[in-house]
Amino acid sequence: MSATDYPAVPTELRARIESDPWAEALGIRCLDLRRGYCRVSLKLQPRMVNFQGQPHGGVIFTLADVAFGAACNSHGEDAVALNVTISYLAAVTPDATLIAEGREKKQGRRAGFYDIDVTTDDGTPVAHAHCVAHRVGR
Repeated sequence: MSATDYPAVPTELRARIESDPWAEALGIRCLDLRRGYCRVSLKLQPRMVNFQGQPHGGVIFTLADVAFGAACNSHGEDAVALNVTISYLAAVTPDATLIAEGREKKQGRRAGFYDIDVTTDDGTPVAHAHCVAHRVGR
């Protein structure tokens, strides 16, 4: 399913999701947001490395989590993470730009299942996350 196959998100909801304070503090930018889909980017900064000088896994996880949170809340019903499993696939340079793309795989009455792929801006796979969301408003 391509990104354009996902329906549009109402303007007010889009603005609420895109103004996430944590994402803004890190410099995460929303590139595309649709119902069940989100694509975000992050230009890594020197403060985002670990003691080995490599990009911190927590930063990569956070980028994936922001894409997941936006995608699972894009239906307009509050949802929270129940489980996130991430696999790191490759090391990246400390100055890389990362892209996280989240896609809804299935949405039930309360549980939603999402896959998030994190790549460099040239498409090199960096991490993959499988996520389960719980809709709290039902």
